Amino acid sequence: MTWRDYGVALEDNLQGLHARVQRGAYRARPTRRVFIPKADGRLRPLGVAALEDKIIQRAVVEVLNAIYEQDFLGFSYGFRPGRSPHDALDALTVGIEREKVNYVLDADIRDFFTRLDQGWLEKFLEHRIADQRVLRLIQKWLKAGVIKDGEWSNTEEGTTQGASVSPLLANVYLHYVFDLWADQWRRRHARGDVILTRFADDYVAGFEHRDDAERFLVDLRDRLAKFGLELAEAKTRLIEFGRYAAERRAARGLRKPETFDFLGFTHICAKTKSGRFKLKRVTSKKRMRAKLHQVKAELKRRWHHSIPEQGRWLNSVLAGHFRYYAVPDNHEALRAFRYAVMWHWLRALRRRSQRSRMTWERMWRIVDRWLPQVQIHHPWPPARFDARTQGRSPVR
Repeated sequence: MTWRDYGVALEDNLQGLHARVQRGAYRARPTRRVFIPKADGRLRPLGVAALEDKIIQRAVVEVLNAIYEQDFLGFSYGFRPGRSPHDALDALTVGIEREKVNYVLDADIRDFFTRLDQGWLEKFLEHRIADQRVLRLIQKWLKAGVIKDGEWSNTEEGTTQGASVSPLLANVYLHYVFDLWADQWRRRHARGDVILTRFADDYVAGFEHRDDAERFLVDLRDRLAKFGLELAEAKTRLIEFGRYAAERRAARGLRKPETFDFLGFTHICAKTKSGRFKLKRVTSKKRMRAKLHQVKAELKRRWHHSIPEQGRWLNSVLAGHFRYYAVPDNHEALRAFRYAVMWHWLRALRRRSQRSRMTWERMWRIVDRWLPQVQIHHPWPPARFDARTQGRSPVR
């Protein structure tokens, strides 16, 4: 059922749904399995929930957010009210620049949403939720199963990625499995400074001492194994990074410090014009290639649309890209993306005719007419971080 059809008798439908929930007659429907391509070429499984399931899940999330926002720790950012990926990026940047960080652990949990243990999740929820009706609703969504190619299959583990309630359930699970444990570990076992930043199942930890980082990684593997999870080894790296990384590596005859990716940005050890250390962030090449591949494919689909129609669409693509990636120090990558989009557009326009008259001069006029210029939309991380936290540190 579509939102439009449901809205024809919206009041009656909502009252009927409310009555079914209250008397326990509501039944969750299976989610429809779809797959979307990931930047690394693999497919990410998503679940499309039925319309009434979305409505109830959204209502339950609003209630549970009010409860769990009192519990969640400051370094957790993913899918929380009033927190965005850029807040996590700001916190990480400020933590590395201001704290004694010499090593960075960039880690990712393998297939987290599909391997989450439902039994443990239910136990975690029972710590804070006493209302059995809410717990039963969540159990119904977890056990509803999925439909793929017309066939139903049971879901004995994991939570449907794409469902409205899944991000909150994931945060609850990782709050008990990772956040509380990691915060306690750095207070009890670390010899030096430790910073943490987590966004959903992707997190970065910074350490003053290498032995702290190595012990943390070993203990983390054991901790995750107790709850049916494991690290994605291909995406988990411990690298030398921070204020003195370049000098120390040069003294040992090594190259520049390695970089790491987090939330679509490659993080680089750099220096200001005055020679002070700074953390530079540029668009991840993997993300940029994937986006340009999508632009190229979509231009083929819009092959015979008029130039104004194509221009308006490309304008929205670049505007969205700039809204996220237009951070200080990222001018070069933004200009490269704009130029690449222009090049794909030029090739598409020239292929529409065997006698194309689309010269570079004409193309530049079209580009200046339709494509937005590169502008930085975000402030420097310390400025926004300090204004937002007002002395409270979400990385500690």
